[in-house]
Amino acid sequence: MIHFATFNTPLGLMAVSKNEHGVCRVMFPEAHPFETSLKELYPDEIIVESRVALRDARRQLIEYFSGKRTVFNLEFHLPLTPFYKKVLKEVARIPYGKTVSYKEIAERVGNPAAVRAVGGANANNPLPILIPCHRVIAHDGSLGGYGGQPERKAFLLELERAL
Repeated sequence: MIHFATFNTPLGLMAVSKNEHGVCRVMFPEAHPFETSLKELYPDEIIVESRVALRDARRQLIEYFSGKRTVFNLEFHLPLTPFYKKVLKEVARIPYGKTVSYKEIAERVGNPAAVRAVGGANANNPLPILIPCHRVIAHDGSLGGYGGQPERKAFLLELERAL
């Protein structure tokens, strides 16, 4: 069973979902209607809207957007390849308000030639914001990609820099 709940952000209506193992997905506004998107992602699961089941996740994300939270304290469920998990665990270590290059992440996971693969792991991050892939930038200091919307990445980085 997948529980989900919505919350308002400066980016628009978003959703967060969890299964019995932990938070498994954060969805941006373009995934609305969220229940339909979740059914496509998890066709064998029952999808249930439940603010109660996601009270902590919603609260922490809302606190992040209001500038009151810099670290998340949630259980995650990441059914990804071992390499993607390794990359995202390293990305999760990037401090609030800081940035690291794709190249540096590749070096940290022991594969300096895997810069594009690091980009692929970030592009497939099911928990954006919670795992701050927006903090990973190009080696030349440019933003690089972010869920197809570089302005979203710029917004999140500016939100963190403001504090």
